Amino acid sequence: MRNAVVETNFTFPGQSTIYKGKVRDVYTLDNQYLLMITTDRISAFDVVLPRGIPYKGQVLNMIASKFLDATEDILPNWKIATPDPMVTFGRLCEPFKVEMVIRGYLSGHAWREYRQGKRSLCGVPMPDGMKENQRLITPIITPTTKTIIGHDEDVSRDEIISSGLVGREDYHKLEEFTYALFERGTRIAENMGLILVDTKYEFGKIGDQIYLIDEIHTPDSSRYFYAEGYEERLENDEPQRQLSKEFVREWLMLNGFQGKEDQQVPVMDDDFVHQVSERYIELYEIITGEKFLRSDVSDVVRRVEDNTRKFLQAYRR
Repeated sequence: MRNAVVETNFTFPGQSTIYKGKVRDVYTLDNQYLLMITTDRISAFDVVLPRGIPYKGQVLNMIASKFLDATEDILPNWKIATPDPMVTFGRLCEPFKVEMVIRGYLSGHAWREYRQGKRSLCGVPMPDGMKENQRLITPIITPTTKTIIGHDEDVSRDEIISSGLVGREDYHKLEEFTYALFERGTRIAENMGLILVDTKYEFGKIGDQIYLIDEIHTPDSSRYFYAEGYEERLENDEPQRQLSKEFVREWLMLNGFQGKEDQQVPVMDDDFVHQVSERYIELYEIITGEKFLRSDVSDVVRRVEDNTRKFLQAYRR
């Protein structure tokens, strides 16, 4: 449990800035590249929890890398290489200030809003009489504003365009890419006995070219159900078996935490941290169909730095 990476503070050649997000430490190099280190930090309700989850960074980084490769025929992406299991090196893009959330089922945040009586989410109408985790007639896009600090906010297509967050032409392209990526992810998940319930995509630009950036189809950005038994559980109003970090949110809520002011983050003991780690590894093996190879974490921070420096030295020649 002591070998989780919760922070990095490296200085690489050509480095100009460091941005530390909820999970990733992002280094800008030569004003044209990003070096993204996926740490073992875990967040829920837009709050970074106090303990890291061993191997979580490797799981997220390697799943994202595989799905970036598997979707590059839909649109180009920012990735150039993965110098270490926890590191991706790629192009610096100007990010759009929205996250494109797409939902195929009434789950998570959408269900919580629906349960409170709301029948419209981000300007998209939803019919009466639906059950939690029920499949939507067609997937819906429910964007959020992208914030550095605090909670992301739901926003409609009209609000995005009218406010100038994204131009009309670009936004329609983002919608097209979002539907196409979700369709691809859905088919891959089906082949592995999973249901891709919902996910989010982030995009950026270099010149006039739109790129897919950040992560894709990881358990931090996506919710998966096991396909086997889905219909029976839905019919019997039973919780779905899922592989995502929703179970972390549920554990936090059971322990009185939803990210609200004056709420104390509950203590994550070693047993729970281990459970979360194993759930992430389980998702990796199911969604990729490959055995997860645990990297050497005896001195994981040094390993990350050494592998990255060796790559950069060769790449910059």
